[in-house]
Formats: sequence, structure tokens, C-alpha cells
Amino acid sequence: MRLRQILLALPLMWVASATAALADSGQDKTVAAPSAGVYEGLPFPMRPVETPVIPDREYDFSRSGLQGDGKTLVTEALQTAIDRLSGQGGGRLTLPAGVWLTGPLTLKSHIELHLQSGAILLFSPDTLLYPMRETIFEGRPALRRQSPISAYEATDIAITGQGVINGSGHYWRPLKKAKTNEAQWNAITALPGKLESERLFVPEGSRSTTRPVMLQLGSCRRVALEGVTFMNSPAWCLHLLMCRDVTLNGLRVQNPEFAQNGDGLDLESCRRAVIRDCVFDVGDDAICMKSGKDEAGRRRGIPTEEVIIRDCTVFSGHGGFVIGSEMSGGVRNVSVARCQFIGTDTGLRFKSTRGRGGIVEDIFIRDIAMTDIKGDAINFNLYYFSGKEGRDDKLPVDETTPQFRRITMENISCGSCTRACSIVGLPEMPVRDVTMRNIHIQAKEENVFRYCENVEIN
Repeated sequence: MRLRQILLALPLMWVASATAALADSGQDKTVAAPSAGVYEGLPFPMRPVETPVIPDREYDFSRSGLQGDGKTLVTEALQTAIDRLSGQGGGRLTLPAGVWLTGPLTLKSHIELHLQSGAILLFSPDTLLYPMRETIFEGRPALRRQSPISAYEATDIAITGQGVINGSGHYWRPLKKAKTNEAQWNAITALPGKLESERLFVPEGSRSTTRPVMLQLGSCRRVALEGVTFMNSPAWCLHLLMCRDVTLNGLRVQNPEFAQNGDGLDLESCRRAVIRDCVFDVGDDAICMKSGKDEAGRRRGIPTEEVIIRDCTVFSGHGGFVIGSEMSGGVRNVSVARCQFIGTDTGLRFKSTRGRGGIVEDIFIRDIAMTDIKGDAINFNLYYFSGKEGRDDKLPVDETTPQFRRITMENISCGSCTRACSIVGLPEMPVRDVTMRNIHIQAKEENVFRYCENVEIN
């Protein structure tokens, strides 16, 4: 039976039962509050992140009478439960063990989605379930399919637990044969597609402009993601846009290494965030700071600032910690500490290009251990996708000129990489005031320094 036929066949009684009696203790609870120690010794002022306060009211989805069999579509019942909880002031929606097949879900204020151990929230590959929406992608307005999980202008929202959220991204993404081995290519090209009449999967194709980000939270405040595994996203995995007071704790974010646009976390134009004890194993940049692209980002004018990243591990990824290339609103006051990058293409990656504008400043990185880095351990590239490689004439400096300055790196070690450090600024705007102390890197090729000033290396 096709997925849309299953949806139409859902008895109305299932939807009604999904909004059955709720357990309510009349008390509120705080979700995922960071320990006070994460703020000690910060080189910039930052008040503690506010964390969600969720009413102690719970609905256990097992009461719905629906089956977590991976075949029964439960979108309507889940969304109805979310809406009803929100209408009563909020609470926790608990998803028990099972495979829960669903279309897109919209979170509301004061809602915690809790996945118990053994619960898999599996998003359907049927694109007809995901309507087109105006959104932001890669720093600009875009028209794309609705994200599997989204929330806009919501407060006090959380996703917690020990379960798995699977975006069925392998049905959405184009595939580049050069990025896969023979077994991977054969397995993925053998997939039947979402519907025989409208198959989206196109090897080596370009039908990817409407793929959604798996989780997109826009203009939300007091957000917590804790404990859950997010995997197999159609495009980026976690995109937090213009949010304030964000806590990510103990997550696992996983995409195949060949996943097109398979970013782990993109924090865009956000203020006050703590990201700790997370593991990333993805197909593009892993932990990435952004703030809009070109004129759209400059017009928005909201930097990403006051961010703490610590005790995180990155396996596969284009970059372990990344700023850019969409940084037109600026990035400042970011602390990265006690992280490990193992097998990434680049370790610490800073990228932009002419036309972006924006200022990246006051970035503090310390106690980073890397090994098996395929390219540069540390890379600054202000010719991203331009192909000029820093060998051209000066251009006038204006609002479109990106700037990188006041970046400190301490206690960095790398067991093996191709090149320890490459800094390529612009002739009209060099990368300035980069301090590297106690750096130990085993590399095969010579460092590259072009258009940079006041670089101190120890």
C-alpha cells in the first residue's frame, strides 16, 4: 500500500485517542541546564544560557493505540498531540520504543518531545507530505520543502531522550559516484525511491534544490536538544536560525561521509549557545558558525555570538570546527575547547570570499587534539570557490569585504595531516592578529601564508 493511501486509511478514532487524558502534576521543570563550570575562564562576557522550562504535564504516545511498526503513518496523531499539549500550556510528548513513521512535524512553545530508548522517529521519504515553504538556506531566502521538524518564533522547546531521529535522507540526496565506493553506490542506486510515479533519487543529478534541512528552528528562544541521535538528513541536519539561548548536550549527529550538503550543525545568527559532549560524523562541515550570505546577511545584520563549544568529537566531515562561508552578519565571541577531530578533511576551517562582507573576531580555540586530517589542520581561505588562490590585485575595501581578526589558538596538537597551516587572506584585507601558542603538528607539506598580518606562531 502506498504511503498516501495509508494516511487516508487512518481511522479518525486514532487521532482522537492521541489526545486522550494527560498526566499533569501542576509543576514546571527545567531541561538541560549547563553546569556552571562551562562559563569559567571565558575570555569574553557572557551571561548564562537560559534553558527551557516545560510544564510537568505528559502525554505518552503509547496511549494513542497506534503501532510503531515503521509502516503506519502517525503524522496527524503526533501533530494533534503536540497542538493539544501546547494549547494546555505545554508539556512532554513521550514517544515509546518502536519505529514511528511520520511526515513533517511542527513544534510549539513549551513542548518537549522525548524519545525513550528504542524509539525511532522515522520521516517518510514521500515528498508529497512535505509542502513547499519560504525559508532560509545557505544564508539566503529560499523555497524548499518543509523541514521534517521545525519551529518558528517559539519559546521553551526541547527534544530529549535516548532515541533516534532518522530523516530518510538517502531518498532525497543526489549522489556523487566519486564520493562513494562500489558497494555504497550499488546499495543506494538500488533503492526504489519515494514513489514509483515521482522518483526523487537521481544519481549524479541536480534535483536537490528543494531538499529540506532536517531540523530547522527559526527565531526561537530557550531551545534544548539533549541525548538524541539525529541521522540521515536530506540536507543540513541541525539548523538553528536567529535563535537565542540554545543548549545542545550529548547529541550524536550522523550522516554518511558522501552526503551532499550533509552538515552536522549550522548555528546561524544565534546568540548565547552552549554545545557540549556531542559527537559528529557527517558528510560536510560538522560544527559550523554562520550569519547569512552576502547582501541578505548584511541586511539582516545579526551576528552569531557568545558561543561555547567544548568536549565534542568529530569523525568524518569537511571541517571539524568551521566559520563561514556565509558569515556576512559577523561572528564574534566564540570559545572552542577540549575537542577532538579524527579523520576530518580539515581541522579548524575559516572561509569566506569577496562579496560576503562581515567581521569575524574574538575567536578563542584551545586544547584541540587532531589526527588523520586529510588536508590542513588549520585553514583560512578568503577565496572560497573563487579559484584565484590569493594571487591577484587589491580591490577597494567596502561593505562587501570580509574581515577575519583577533583569533587565538592554544594547545593544538595533530598527529598527522597534509599541511599544518594555510592562511590566505585578501590583498586589500589581510587576515590579522592570529595568535598560535603551543602548537604541535606533524605535516607533510610546507605552510602557506599569503596576505596576513601580525601572525604569531609558537
